[in-house]
Order: sequence, then structure tokens, then C-alpha cells
Amino acid sequence: MKKDKHTGSGIFVLSSPSGGGKTTLVRFMKKKFPDMIYSVSTTSRKPRPGDKNGHDYNFITPVAFRKGIREKKFVEWALVHGNYYGTPESNIKDALKKGKSVLLDLDVKGAMQVKKLFPEAVLIFITAPGIKELRRRIISRGQDDMKAIRRRLLNAREELRKIKYFDFLIMNEEVRDAQKCMVAIYQAELCRVKHGNTPFRLRRTTPFTKKGEGGRI
Repeated sequence: MKKDKHTGSGIFVLSSPSGGGKTTLVRFMKKKFPDMIYSVSTTSRKPRPGDKNGHDYNFITPVAFRKGIREKKFVEWALVHGNYYGTPESNIKDALKKGKSVLLDLDVKGAMQVKKLFPEAVLIFITAPGIKELRRRIISRGQDDMKAIRRRLLNAREELRKIKYFDFLIMNEEVRDAQKCMVAIYQAELCRVKHGNTPFRLRRTTPFTKKGEGGRI
């Protein structure tokens, strides 16, 4: 895979129901744009075999996590099955200070929280073409029993209702097409003129402007 460089910075949040293909696209973007910073979530759960601190998650104690909540250090957080998961605000701010883009892999609720604090964040919703296809993909992974599958599909229906709050929708039917869409969104957003700022001074003059009629913007 050809690795590309980018200029500029932005906040890109990917969300998806189970089976939508979000993890595949996140891995693709990390390889395609290695200078993009991937936001590693923080959790209070204990590391599992194979987990690498700082790579899979940043592992801290429940006491430390709750302290971070009180001090408003997390841009989004949730309590899942007795364990805390969240995104430190510093993950985003540190990346932007370096002029880098930051990629976040979050659920729909987390994406909404990020958008509230960072209105400029680009929210991208990824899904399969229909509930039946989501169900097929979840079953084919062989990781869940039928009770868990039904719960995931129920959650998926709720998440699909939130698409209207996202900036972009990628219908992940074919992986390569979804990858092309992701790259197109990313590159287009980095080319966006933000807040009227440009890296150079522009003139209002055109080839048809008479001498002395031009001015600076």
C-alpha cells in the first residue's frame, strides 16, 4: 500500500454499528496516513493477554479514571460492564498543536460528545447496506451467542437513527470502495478553507482589472 503524507490538521471520528466495518477502515487509514495520530482510548479495565499499554489502550485504575472525570480531562467517556472507557481531551489538543490530524474510533454517543466540544470535528458513519448484512457479518465473526447478536442488532437500529447527526455516510458494501470514500473525505476536509484563513495574501485583481483598481483581501 502506498503511504501518503498530508498537510493541515483535523479531527476525524469514525462510528459504526457492529458489523459495519469500522475497524477495517481505521486500520487502513493508519497504514495509508502514518503521520496521522490515532487516539488511544483510556480504560480502567485490566489488560487482557496480548494487550499493549499505550497501543491498544492506556490502562489506569478506576480511582484515577474517576479523578479524570471530576477534573474534566475526558472529552467523552462511558461506563461499560463495570469498566470505564474514555478519550482524554489532551489526545486531540496535543495532535492539533503539532499540526497533525487525529483519528478517533468511537461509538455514536462518544462521537456526539466530541462534536459538542469540538464543532469542527468531522463525524463519519460507516455501515453495511442493511440490517440483514450486519447480522450476517456479526454471525460470521463467530464471537457472539444469539443473545449477544440480538443485542448488537437492537443497538444497531438505534445507532442508525443517529445518522442525521453525522457529516458523512459511507455505505461499506465493498471494502475498496469504502476505502476510496474515506480517503476522499479525509483529503477534501484537509483542503477546506477554514475561518477564511489562507497561507498567503490574496489580491482582488484579475486579468481584466485596470491598473490601480486592485486591492488586498
